[in-house]
Amino acid sequence: MFAQRLQRVRNQMESQGVDVLLLSVGSDLPWLAGYEAMGLERLTMLVVPQDGDAHLVIPGLETARVTPQPDIFDIVAWDETENPIQKVVDLAGPNVSTAAIGDHTLSMFTVRLLDAMPAVQFRNASEVMSPLRSVKTADEIESLRKAAHAADRVIGRIQSGELAVLGRTEADVSAEIGRQLVDEGHYKKNFAIVASGPNAASPHHHADDTVITAGQNVLFDIGGTMRDDLGVGYCSDITRNIWLGQPPAEFTDMYAVLHQAQQTQVAAAVVGASCESVDRVGRKIIADAGFGEYFVHRTGHGIGVEAHEHPYIVEGNADVLTAGHAFSVEPGIYIPGKWGARLEDIVVATDDGPDVLATSDHALAVLQI
Repeated sequence: MFAQRLQRVRNQMESQGVDVLLLSVGSDLPWLAGYEAMGLERLTMLVVPQDGDAHLVIPGLETARVTPQPDIFDIVAWDETENPIQKVVDLAGPNVSTAAIGDHTLSMFTVRLLDAMPAVQFRNASEVMSPLRSVKTADEIESLRKAAHAADRVIGRIQSGELAVLGRTEADVSAEIGRQLVDEGHYKKNFAIVASGPNAASPHHHADDTVITAGQNVLFDIGGTMRDDLGVGYCSDITRNIWLGQPPAEFTDMYAVLHQAQQTQVAAAVVGASCESVDRVGRKIIADAGFGEYFVHRTGHGIGVEAHEHPYIVEGNADVLTAGHAFSVEPGIYIPGKWGARLEDIVVATDDGPDVLATSDHALAVLQI
């Protein structure tokens, strides 16, 4: 699989006139070569010429972490007295005019490469990588589905009350969710937002020492990363809501609007639809119900090796959905100082229509106390 990905990358480089691809920290490297670089002051960089062998420049003390991929790259280890930047320059070759460098490369390395290669035009590697990574293969979709179902099981225990939250702090519940995500097969928790009452009006609330009490809503946005058979991680991301006690009609009416908007957006996420059209159809429903000013973020983001990647479901993105695009659909309504709600699924655009990876109930879970 890695060899096939490398060939696709080289084809993309050729079509875009990129002579060499330089990948360091971030998700492009593990997707392409199965190795995840540590964000150290010591440089790790995969050097991929359009023609010729690829090389993984890596600190000597890190080589034990590398699973050899002889069909993909040679390992070029450097010791503490060597200059890894010069190694990258030498491996890139003398005839480079355009280089694509990983978007997350640490600036201290990027600046040194710019100085060492003054005649080279640098571009973001995402111009090469994103069109490839955003369209998932069947194997990648199944990896995403497996991760989604694992997160679903955790959500199901929250919705049923098996994972109790009443009287506990948000931080305590968040920590337990993280443990359960790992128990369900994720190798790490990416996030576990637990936002109760007014805290749910902050879309990215950080779970704190707020005690979860009766008579309020609690928003859960959880996700982790699960490795596939090649050791590459794929992400889960799901948001659901519960109410502790009997919810007031004002909240259930608002939630009904949110639910309608989310389901309408999912149905609109068909191959050939523009990303912004999916955003618009749900945003209109929310605005027509009087909550337009309280939907403060884009509808969604792509997902794969990264929790957030292309395509982005947002006004201004006229790109059309292609079979294999995987992305979140997550409208929200947030009323400051009062409450908030969000409903999120991961959806894959297919030729047979939208494929929703989550299976947990979308309805507001009302837990009697």
